[in-house]
Order: sequence, then C-alpha cells, then structure tokens
Amino acid sequence: MSQNNELLKIEDLRVSVEEKEILRGLNLSMGPGEVHVIMGPNGAGKSTLGHAIMGHPSYTVTGGQISFKGDDLLEMDVTKRAQSGLFMTFQDPVEIPGITLANFLRSAVSARGEKISMWNFRKELKKKMQLLQINETYMDRELNVGFSGGEKKKAEILQMLMINPSLAILDETDSGLDVDAVKIVSLGVEEFMKSGTGSLLIITHSTRILDALHVDRVHVLARGRIVAEGDASIIDDINNNGFEKYITE
Repeated sequence: MSQNNELLKIEDLRVSVEEKEILRGLNLSMGPGEVHVIMGPNGAGKSTLGHAIMGHPSYTVTGGQISFKGDDLLEMDVTKRAQSGLFMTFQDPVEIPGITLANFLRSAVSARGEKISMWNFRKELKKKMQLLQINETYMDRELNVGFSGGEKKKAEILQMLMINPSLAILDETDSGLDVDAVKIVSLGVEEFMKSGTGSLLIITHSTRILDALHVDRVHVLARGRIVAEGDASIIDDINNNGFEKYITE
C-alpha cells in the first residue's frame, strides 16, 4: 500500500485516560476498501483506539499523529471527524429520548452534506430496515429507548448503512448477541462492504462477525501497542491458542 493510497495512518499514538496511559506508541495504516481487524485481550486498549480516532473527549492524545484521507485528524473536532467520513458503533449504544430513529438518521445524513427528499429517505430507510429485520414501526420510536441489546446493535448497523461512511469502526458489535442476531448484523456489514466505497476497522475479541468477510489485515493489540500483524491466519491461531504467545513475546 503506497503512502498516497492510505486512508488511515496512525503513527506512534499515545493516549491516556484520567492520566493513565493506555496506548503506548501504536502504529497502524489501512487503505480504502480494506477490512482490518484489531484483536487483543481485555484491557489491551482496543476500544481506546476507536474512541481516540473519533475524538472522544475522555481520551487524551498525548503523542503521535493520526491522518485520515491525508488530513490531520487531531486538528478536527468530533463533528468535523464525522463529516469527513468516520463512523463508530459502540459496545453499549446509548438511549436518546425525544429523538426518533428516523429523525436521528435524517439529521446524520444531512450533516454529511447529502440532500435527500423525505420520501426517498424513508423509502431507503425501510429497505435497510427490512434487510436487518427491524420492524418499520421502530423508525418512529425514540432512539434505542426500550430497545433490546440486539435491537440496539442492529440500529447502529442501520445507521452505518444509511450514513455510508468512508471508514466504519465496529467496537465489539457482536458482543452479547445470540446466533441469529449475529447473522443479521453480519448481513448488514456485508451490505456495507458491497457498496465498494467503505472500509472497516473491526475491534473484537470474538470472530463470529468475521466469518463472511474478506479480512485484509489483522493487528494484535497488547500492552497498548500492536505486537503482531498479518493475514487472517492470525484469527485461526488466536481461536485455537489464545493470546498468550502475543502477550508474552
């Protein structure tokens, strides 16, 4: 991958939370249209990486650089990062009373500068909801209020499909889901990649959501750094043998 073709480039990234250093000189790069996977034991800093990329205020970048599409991401606020084409799902999606799912999504699409009529928007929304087996009545329900854990995760994949970002960061999207819900969420992730315009950075310690995807690169995160990189064979190695050898190396 040439430097000119890099979508995301992270160099010597150091991130602290409440003055405790979590990421300790992390390096990573990925190109457009690629699927990269971040794996590692609990507490390795996987979610911290996602939040740092998105600009979460609780995560303080103390060193290093992040560039996205050639621009300095650390110079952008949270809104600007989203407008530039970044999106992230969360382990525990929050409830937002007073705002319907449809209105939330329409605002998010509009914030990206896209103009779409209400009729076309709702038509497209219904199509995506059918794919994810979300009842159409949910579009007029308050976002995540009263949703089950699986419904919240599917609603986040719905957001990804409607917004169609350049880079989607999925943080433990399959965590806590039953087999059927994982299959539906995986369908949504596959649909996103079929568009040919997006890239995925999947943060996980499970591999169920990866089964139907072509994974370009796997990064093993331990002790706040990338300690190993390679192709999808690393996933099989971790499934069979765990993270021990990567932690002790």
